[in-house]
Amino acid sequence: MRALLAGHTRFTDIAQTVPGLSDRLLSERLKELEAEEIVVRTVHPDTPVRVEYRLTARGEALTPVVSALAEWSERWLPLPATAGVR
Repeated sequence: MRALLAGHTRFTDIAQTVPGLSDRLLSERLKELEAEEIVVRTVHPDTPVRVEYRLTARGEALTPVVSALAEWSERWLPLPATAGVR
């Protein structure tokens, strides 16, 4: 959701914003969001075929919720330990 709210529309761009997320899992999540009418998938018949994902009005309405969760996690969840940092 954060990637889509930030304006990423291509699968690879969305995937790059979530380290460790497999393509299979991202594909499943995008299908679920599409089924809930939060995301719309558009296929452009270019060569090669280009697929874009965009938030619907229903998805855009989640902006304050996603922002609030992001703020909370940045405040309360510890950052992963970085190797070699003391």
